[in-house]
Amino acid sequence: MPAIAKRVTWLSDGRELIYFDDAGTTLPSGRKPDERPPQPRPPQPELRLDPLTGEWISIATARQNRAFLPPDDLDPLAPATPENPTEIPDMYDVAVFENKSPSFGPGLPPPGESRAWTDEVIGLGQSRPGYGRCEVVCFTPARTGSWADLSVSRARTVVEAWADRTAFLSGLRGVEQVYVFENRGRQIGVTLHHPHGQIYAYPYITPRTHRLLGSIESYGPRLMADILAFEQGSERVLIRGEHFTVFVPFAARWPVEVHMIAHRQVPDLAATSDGERDEIAVLYKKIVCAIDLLYDTPTPYIAAWHQAPVRRARDTARLMLQVTSPRRAADKLKYLAGSETGMGAFIGDIAPEQSAQRLRAALSALPE
Repeated sequence: MPAIAKRVTWLSDGRELIYFDDAGTTLPSGRKPDERPPQPRPPQPELRLDPLTGEWISIATARQNRAFLPPDDLDPLAPATPENPTEIPDMYDVAVFENKSPSFGPGLPPPGESRAWTDEVIGLGQSRPGYGRCEVVCFTPARTGSWADLSVSRARTVVEAWADRTAFLSGLRGVEQVYVFENRGRQIGVTLHHPHGQIYAYPYITPRTHRLLGSIESYGPRLMADILAFEQGSERVLIRGEHFTVFVPFAARWPVEVHMIAHRQVPDLAATSDGERDEIAVLYKKIVCAIDLLYDTPTPYIAAWHQAPVRRARDTARLMLQVTSPRRAADKLKYLAGSETGMGAFIGDIAPEQSAQRLRAALSALPE
């Protein structure tokens, strides 16, 4: 079988652009250069420590001016034309590039800098440079559609790109955690309709992962293995594959919430086998298709790949996908109001078992 090909080039302003060509692609190996005049990169974001929570906040003012729902003929993620010189100068299958308006980076700490970003001593007015890197992953040159519309072959190319970038970004100086995610739907807050996702390389371990590490420390190193076994024995299981199990979690926060966890101890996408990547492409597509069958119109969602930090808990924190949607009815959304936003205390509107029943019915309606 032909292999997925990776081709590295650069945009006119020095940002990296990587093409991932489908196995059996019809595209030529050469790529047109970016002919746009080079523009200066934005200023480095500033990270500020919130003394009330110990969390780092990125002040990335350049993001205020990023593209916001442009018309199709000005889509910045489409292959470039003379009328629309975009971020991607040629036709592609899957393309990854450094974000023009990043939340972190583009700078990295100088060699030898080793200040710890964990267990920070709380103080007032603490700040640090917003080191790191942010990348955009374009799933298809098509301007509309979603992951559900991708072929399994194309989905597999995206998974390969995720794994490749996770490995690369994890090796960058100062990066502590790599996060792969996708936002879909205007209700979620997307600024571009073009099917795409993002990857963040953080210079610290995120608050959500800190809480996970604390739970593992409290429960023991088998926490995620035991969660898998517990959920596999429940009525909330949606799919049990060879390498992953898909389920609605026991304590779901969102009206639609689906988790997918690896059967073996694998810390991140970079550590997955070819067989596991093949199954991810199939199961993720099934999850999104099922969610879209719940209502007459596409359901907005956030798909979050939870991966172990670069240098901690590699043998206990296990790769997990979490897909969530605030849609609680055809014409209703769950808003994070007083309790959720003010106190971080979620109140569920739909029983997880009921949600699992609806999703199993949707999965059974999918064509083979």
